[in-house]
Amino acid sequence: MNNLADFHTIKDLKFDITKLQESLKEVLKIKKYDTANGVKNFAAICLNQVPGKPESTKGNNARGIYWTMPDHTGKEVLRDKNLDETKYTEFVSDFEHTYFKEVYETLKSKFKLGRVRILLKEPRSTLSWHRDPEPRLHIPLITNPGCMMVIENVAKHLRADGSVYITNNVKYHNAFNGGEENRVHLVACLTDYKFN
Repeated sequence: MNNLADFHTIKDLKFDITKLQESLKEVLKIKKYDTANGVKNFAAICLNQVPGKPESTKGNNARGIYWTMPDHTGKEVLRDKNLDETKYTEFVSDFEHTYFKEVYETLKSKFKLGRVRILLKEPRSTLSWHRDPEPRLHIPLITNPGCMMVIENVAKHLRADGSVYITNNVKYHNAFNGGEENRVHLVACLTDYKFN
């Protein structure tokens, strides 16, 4: 089924968008985006890690496994390395003073989380057409009307108003920023969430 059912809004959960945006500024004073060893159009900051292992937030660990169809043949190819999302249970101490800690604890009380990351999509850029091992939870922090997430053949703009969305990333999808300012989302891997 190719419809808006692949985009689920959590009706009873909303966060303070002003606090989220202020926290983003605080985090960016502490850490720069990780580009997963120079991957074009990818940038992330991990908010949680494998306990006692800060290296679990760096390089290819910031990106993780996915499948893509890189050319006209339509043949699926596996990219990057497999990560055990269930091991990401420790919030990064450098960010504990931010509102993101409260958001993380709230999300953790409602969902089984894997990595929780701040993902940047720069102006006029897109992700590859790909699928992930699990659904993703999105909280848009900064967006513009030119930002869309596309799942199969349906595009949707996710508003940055504190809303929480779950997207069916096990289907082929991408996200693009057709605007002239950054698109930034807090994105969590959901290790046991199932779409109907």
